[in-house]
Amino acid sequence: MTTQAPLPAPDFTPTDDVFVRKHMGVPSIDVDDWTLVVEGLVEHPLRLDMAEVLALGTERLPAFHECFGSPFAPDVPTRAVAQVEWAGVPLAALLDRAAPRATARHVWFEGADTGSFHGQDGLTYVKDLPLPVARGDVFLAHRMNGEPLRAEHGFPLRAVAPRMFGTNSVKWLTRIVLADRRADSVFTTRFYNRVLPGDSEPSPVREVDVSSKLFAPGEGEEIPAGHAVLSGRAWSTSAIVAVGISVDGGPWEPAVVDAAGAGPTWQRFSLRRELAPGTHHIRCRATDGAGRTQPLAGARNSVHEVGVVVAGE
Repeated sequence: MTTQAPLPAPDFTPTDDVFVRKHMGVPSIDVDDWTLVVEGLVEHPLRLDMAEVLALGTERLPAFHECFGSPFAPDVPTRAVAQVEWAGVPLAALLDRAAPRATARHVWFEGADTGSFHGQDGLTYVKDLPLPVARGDVFLAHRMNGEPLRAEHGFPLRAVAPRMFGTNSVKWLTRIVLADRRADSVFTTRFYNRVLPGDSEPSPVREVDVSSKLFAPGEGEEIPAGHAVLSGRAWSTSAIVAVGISVDGGPWEPAVVDAAGAGPTWQRFSLRRELAPGTHHIRCRATDGAGRTQPLAGARNSVHEVGVVVAGE
């Protein structure tokens, strides 16, 4: 797990502004009664209370965090994204203590949220990842932006799967299971699967798409005439190598893109450009190191567009 020094404060999303998503409500958890169980195909099953989790040490993980959106509308952009600083411990620290058996292939993450979803009752939120991926990437967070997790963000402990859609970052974590197969849950086998470009069969919604979002100016904002700074953030599973900005359907003009950081953080981009008085439509389009470029339309990561009004001189 890679950690790095904090980014400048403005580049973190204030906790009050971080999106909240829940499938079956926010469970009420008394941390004094809460435990995390690690079991299944392990040599040494674990049951840890919060004091024992904290005794494992605390590391920091600055990372972007993106919601996939509705599993019933996988091609509709949501643009719900934030960047926060998590604090906690890599999952690998627990797996090393539990000692997975040679037959273990997958890791299941189970939350405390239970109930009904899309007409089905008696559900528990469960997601899974291949063991090598989970061991190498997953972070167990008990703090967010310098404070204990709030109830709506997964108190007292949540999984964080960097560079993956938020559906994989299970909140209100209570149980981790090592298994030789994928979890048989509607949230793994029925919901959150999609057919990727070039594929014929659906695959689990995991790695994020290349994407970008204009932060300034904002939708509907009125700005003065003259030179404006058009800026935003771009992110992907690999470094962003280029961002183009188009005004009123014109050519894609190259923006200045900040170098990628050491961790799974987004990258700032900006373009200083003169805008005449009137209404303008501004779009941004990112390309990552794997050669992926945002589609113009018809996909959940299609280019972002804002409309702004430039005041007269």
